[in-house]
Amino acid sequence: MADGGTADGAGERDLACREFVAMITAYLEGALPAEDAELVRAHLDVCPGCSEYLAQMRTTIEHLGHVPVESLSEQARDDIVAAFRASPR
Repeated sequence: MADGGTADGAGERDLACREFVAMITAYLEGALPAEDAELVRAHLDVCPGCSEYLAQMRTTIEHLGHVPVESLSEQARDDIVAAFRASPR
């Protein structure tokens, strides 16, 4: 993960964390190239916030990963779609 931070070092960790978040789905699905997966693991070793985020994602998938779409109310589906559309990319 390239740091891309400012010259004075400000923002380097935030950018790395943003990159981690952008890669997490592919990481969980085992779809990252080996080099990128290693970068994710290295980031997890030094970032407790992203380690916690990964744990939360795994818990969410464990509990909600098997919810049939048909069982959701129309409002719930709309809320989920709206949340994904509003999330930073």
